[in-house]
Amino acid sequence: MNWNSTEFVWLDWTVLAIGVIGVIWAVWHAIVKDRKAQKGEDSSAYLFGKGEPWYVIGMAIFAANIGSEHLVGLAGTGAKSGVGMAHWEMQGWMILILGWLFVPFYQLLINKMGKIITMPDFLKFRYTQRTGSWLSIITLVAYILTKVSVTALTGGIFFEYLWGLNFWAGAIGLIILTTIFTVFGGMKGVMTLSTIQTPILVIGSFLVLFLGLSTLGGGSISTGWADMMDYCGKLNNGYGTTHMFHWEAGDSMYQDYPGFVVFIGATIIGFWYWCTDQHIVQRVLGQVPGESNVEVMKRARRGTIAAGFFKVLPCFMFLIPGMIAAALAQKGAIQMNETDAAFAIMVKTVLPAGIKGIVTIGFICALVASLAAFFNSCATLFTEDFYKPLKKGMSEAHYVLVGRIATVVVVILGFAWLPIMMKMDTLYNYLQGIQSLLAPAMVAVFAMGIFFKKITPKAGEYTMITGFLIGMLRLVTNVITDTGKATMDGAFWDYTAWFWQTNWLVFECWLLIFLIIFMVVVSCFTPAPSKEQVEAITFTSDFKKSIRESWGAFDIIGTIVVIGLCAAFYAYFW
Repeated sequence: MNWNSTEFVWLDWTVLAIGVIGVIWAVWHAIVKDRKAQKGEDSSAYLFGKGEPWYVIGMAIFAANIGSEHLVGLAGTGAKSGVGMAHWEMQGWMILILGWLFVPFYQLLINKMGKIITMPDFLKFRYTQRTGSWLSIITLVAYILTKVSVTALTGGIFFEYLWGLNFWAGAIGLIILTTIFTVFGGMKGVMTLSTIQTPILVIGSFLVLFLGLSTLGGGSISTGWADMMDYCGKLNNGYGTTHMFHWEAGDSMYQDYPGFVVFIGATIIGFWYWCTDQHIVQRVLGQVPGESNVEVMKRARRGTIAAGFFKVLPCFMFLIPGMIAAALAQKGAIQMNETDAAFAIMVKTVLPAGIKGIVTIGFICALVASLAAFFNSCATLFTEDFYKPLKKGMSEAHYVLVGRIATVVVVILGFAWLPIMMKMDTLYNYLQGIQSLLAPAMVAVFAMGIFFKKITPKAGEYTMITGFLIGMLRLVTNVITDTGKATMDGAFWDYTAWFWQTNWLVFECWLLIFLIIFMVVVSCFTPAPSKEQVEAITFTSDFKKSIRESWGAFDIIGTIVVIGLCAAFYAYFW
């Protein structure tokens, strides 16, 4: 047998089959054990999980973030644009803000409401019922536009190039598998799968990185790194793709990533995603009934610190292997007709027989865990924020069933959007472009609502609606104008060019500024928040004490190291 075969051989298929059976058994065993332990508890255990250890929380956050858009999109972006998109991945420091700053506010409201909250719960309490409902709507729309459809597309591409499987067979197969897993597994299944796949994914991806560098460098990893940097440094008309910032108008990448605006734009999206998005925050809010605030916040913070360490890795796991693939293709060592195939081709080319099967297990787990996390969050939002208020007093089994049906509906809508998405921008640019239209409203409403007590309930409601409508209008123009690249004739398009032709990151920044000013103005003409609403974001002396008691030297050191790692990456690829 050829151990260095560039195709899947019988050993790979055998390892894959045994591994999948083992994963199914481990997940099923964990689910059965958990269900026996939680008999009589309500549906929140299915939807949220309970108080998991901090390292499980960290891995679950990481796994919920890593999906097929990374396996395909991020590696493809690395092959095409180098580290230009690394800003969106080098955000371990942003996850720390969730643990240190936002978890205490969320825990305060959990205490006041007497139940684990959703993000719409928070806005309903701070602003109005309609504000929370609009967040649920926006979040579900975001999942359909950026999660289900993107994962289906990239999963299909990955399996097509890895196994030669038909694109639609891979995409539909992934969705069906994940839907079944989500329906029967719940949050415990997602957490267990995350724990299994994270070490496999990390080790496997680093094998691709180091073996890829070794192949490029003729057996030397350091030579391979130098060759990669040299090749990518000459791309982009000589400006190179080894820089995170592009300052000169003559640099073709300046049009997509203009100067320091790229960092600001990535931060806005990161703030929304890591600090206010349901499927991430949900990972840290689970807790055992009666558990003290100190223990809850300590576990949540340490979980985010662990996730911060993990979040440093994707650039090395996916983006840089994409750059290696581009250099190998230039040398003729691999055949790569399109950049989105970069990672799958690297797995087939550089990994030895048997290891391909093991690594593929981790990748399948990553795809399923990430997509299942989104499905589970959709079920949570629909059940807790729409259905329960309309149908009170139903059995817990009924609510769980409704959540499962909501999952299936989201899948169908995601597939309906897929043909439209496939006609738009490159995968990873499309994903971040959609998020840039939704994030400003979220950032404005959450940040202003927490840190400024004079912001009124109606200001939050009107800003959420206004921001969403502006974002969707821009999305419509993106579809019509090929994201501002098409030539549009007529007076209407000439007069509105400032809206549809403006760089997507610049548009995002101006939209956030507009919405913040809008909130302040509306607050001047609408009724002030009630005493209860102000108290929802006001720490009592006892709560402040519990916050101080929840952190120690471990938390400080871990935080400093995460920030230092992010800073070092920026310094190297400046």
